Amino acid sequence: MKEETIAIVDWYRSHGRDLPWRHTHDPYAIWLSEIILQQTRIAQGLAYWERFMTRWPRVEDLAAATEDEVLREWQGLGYYSRARHLHEAARQIVALGHFPDTCQKLRKLSGVGDYTAAAVASFAFGESVAAVDGNFYRVLSRCFAIDTPIDSVVGKKQFRELADKMVKCTDASADFNSGVMDLGATVCTPSMPACEGCPLREYCRARKTGSVEQYPVKSKKTAVKTRRLLYVYVRCQGYTAIRRRGAGDIWQGLWEPVEATESLTHGAQLIVHDVRHVLTHRILLADLWLLDTEERPALPDGYIWVREEELGHYALPRLVEKLFGSLPEH
Repeated sequence: MKEETIAIVDWYRSHGRDLPWRHTHDPYAIWLSEIILQQTRIAQGLAYWERFMTRWPRVEDLAAATEDEVLREWQGLGYYSRARHLHEAARQIVALGHFPDTCQKLRKLSGVGDYTAAAVASFAFGESVAAVDGNFYRVLSRCFAIDTPIDSVVGKKQFRELADKMVKCTDASADFNSGVMDLGATVCTPSMPACEGCPLREYCRARKTGSVEQYPVKSKKTAVKTRRLLYVYVRCQGYTAIRRRGAGDIWQGLWEPVEATESLTHGAQLIVHDVRHVLTHRILLADLWLLDTEERPALPDGYIWVREEELGHYALPRLVEKLFGSLPEH
């Protein structure tokens, strides 16, 4: 176990990715990167991290922003609950008077789970704790040929205990955590792993038995569901109607056009049909009608009328942006 740990740290120090948040111990910059990179590729997330750091360089600046401002800056990243939790956590930190400096304290922040707390504690404060993510599951399951399902309670506990033992074998926990992440992202990939370039190739039990791609093991698959969304873009003398989505559903806090009804679509023009948008475990199919009218129709409570040229001031889901992009110019 110690040999594997040392091999990962040594490999990282010569092959690790050069990322801007790795050149600082600023907990705000590191925490921001971890939140943005949840469910997001680095190539996409880097630009958002730079924008956030430019606009809100300190946690106090982010805390002082409005939720709408944060959501607008987040547009295109998806999983908008991350942005809401980010904003709430920034306010928690400011109220606390300092950035929490241990894994245990960091877990108390809104939207911060075991992985993020461990990552920030390790990278910013040097705490000897393993930041276990999907890369850990893949790298360790292959290296030690662990066939316990990673999505089981027993499996999560087993991998956590193993990772904690490994991180205690080095005084460079940050390099170890970053090393496993980079190894999983660039070498020990889900498919077609580059085993010949892996620092663990001499230790990897799955490689020795030719079973690398059988790991990690999962016990269940989540069914993908399809959901249909029907919208009407009501255009009335340079204004249109939108409403903010509520809690308990996708896109909480974001804005959307009018939900289609038979009375509104009667006489309206169908602009696009079955526009597809993929979320985790869900496929959205959307239709959009255009109703161009001289009089504002009666709408349910919750809708507001805004000037069309001011729609950019409101945080819209990526799918809604795509639908609006199909509208003919007025």
